Amino acid sequence: MNITTLLFILLSVMAAGSAIMMITSKSPVHSVLWLIVVFFAISGHYILLNAQFLAIVNIIVYAGAIMVLFLFVVMLMNLNADTEPVKNYRLQLIGIISGGSLLLVLLSALMKIDSHQLVQMKVGDAGLIKELGKTLFTNYVLPFELSSVLFLSAMIGAVVLGKKD
Repeated sequence: MNITTLLFILLSVMAAGSAIMMITSKSPVHSVLWLIVVFFAISGHYILLNAQFLAIVNIIVYAGAIMVLFLFVVMLMNLNADTEPVKNYRLQLIGIISGGSLLLVLLSALMKIDSHQLVQMKVGDAGLIKELGKTLFTNYVLPFELSSVLFLSAMIGAVVLGKKD
């Protein structure tokens, strides 16, 4: 067993275990923290697939910005046990049926996978930042510039709306 396979197994166990801990945590703050661990494990998978740009974007955008936003929202909501709404058992039953259906679909998809068609890791330069930048600034320069103007106008609009009179 080589190091890449060992890292893949370790990251997969870490992601699955953290996802289970996120779901089973009683505290919403702990759930958000476990979700951050899941995002770091997924970023490790991106690095194993030679997609360093996706790994860095996943860490910066999801584990950084969005999870901090979730953490602040959860802390500002001040969730107490005495203000918890009454649980609807019909919704729980629908959730169990939906989860079971998803499990059956995933199991049937996994049974149809051809074991001879394995994915090779660290092959090619498609996920490297150099190749992404070259493609972005040669083939897609006009959409890139238009999106940058759109983002700039959105930021200016947010500042204007956020300012007090």
